[in-house]
Amino acid sequence: MTVYLGADHRGFRLKNRLVAYLEGRKGLEIIDLGAEELVLDDDYPDISQKVGMAVREDPGSLGIVLCGSGVGATIAANKIRGVRASLVPDAWTAQAGRNDDDMNVICLAADRMTFEQTKRIVRTFLQSSFSEAKRFRRRRAKVQKLDQQRP
Repeated sequence: MTVYLGADHRGFRLKNRLVAYLEGRKGLEIIDLGAEELVLDDDYPDISQKVGMAVREDPGSLGIVLCGSGVGATIAANKIRGVRASLVPDAWTAQAGRNDDDMNVICLAADRMTFEQTKRIVRTFLQSSFSEAKRFRRRRAKVQKLDQQRP
C-alpha cells in the first residue's frame, strides 16, 4: 500500500517523525510530499493539494496531511475530486471513517497531538478498510455522485 504524507510548517516536525516511524514497515511504500524544509510562510492548501492529487491518481493509496488544527488541511483536501478526507482526532474516528465512509485521507491537528496519539491514529487508519456493507456502499455512491456534480 502506498501512503502519501504532507505537512505545512506547523505539522512539519510531526510529519518527519511519522515518516521515520512508517518507513521500512512491511507492505508500506511511504512517499513524503513535503514540506521538505521548515518554511514558516508555507500554506496548507498547497500540501493538501499535493497529497489529494496523489491519492486520486493512485487508486488504493491513502494520504495523511498535517497542519496546525487539521481543519484547513481537511477543507483543502476535500476540494480534490475523489478525495474523502476528515479531521481525525482519535483512533476510533480513524477506524469508523475507513470502515463506514471509505475515507482515503486523514488530516491531523499537529498542534494538538502527541507523537503517541499520532502513531495510534495512523496505525488504525492503515490497518482498517472499507466494510463493503450494502448501506456503506450506497452512501459512498451518493457521496461520489455529489463529488461528480460539483461545478
